[in-house]
Amino acid sequence: MDLTETVIGTQDIYKGKVVHLRVDTVRQPDGKEAKREVVAHRGATCIVPITPEGDILFVTQFRLPTGKTLLELPAGTLEIGEDPADSAARELEEETGFKAGKLEYLFNMYMAPGYSSELIYAYLATDLQAGQTNPDEGENIELTSISIETVEMMLRSGGFQDAKTIAALSVALRTLKR
Repeated sequence: MDLTETVIGTQDIYKGKVVHLRVDTVRQPDGKEAKREVVAHRGATCIVPITPEGDILFVTQFRLPTGKTLLELPAGTLEIGEDPADSAARELEEETGFKAGKLEYLFNMYMAPGYSSELIYAYLATDLQAGQTNPDEGENIELTSISIETVEMMLRSGGFQDAKTIAALSVALRTLKR
């Protein structure tokens, strides 16, 4: 059964630096029309950086939409036309001050496919070497290093609230145990 919906009209609501909000009118498979609110996003990368000591690097930052300071893996939005691996390498250095000697693709996932086109590419970064931090303007982050054992306990106990962090850690930890 084909469940494809066809866009027959679009109303732009807002175009920003990071997201674009639109309302699409679609024709459903049964011929009926419906409205879909869409947050268009050019995609992002998420990196699981493992230090030579076997710790994982995280960033802590205040996230206004949640009203909370969250512990997250380094991540960032793709530049227009940027290869995801290049974005991951760039974001890793910008946010942590480290370069990856080895960058391994893990997976990609849609963050909220019911209303957003954001596709996040996750990578495992190892053989880290010192580089230079260069956070984006207005980005206030703190770097934190946590042992893999503690990270595993935090995953089991609900110590993370960021979806990309939970997904990337879950896959990376299984990858490391191979």
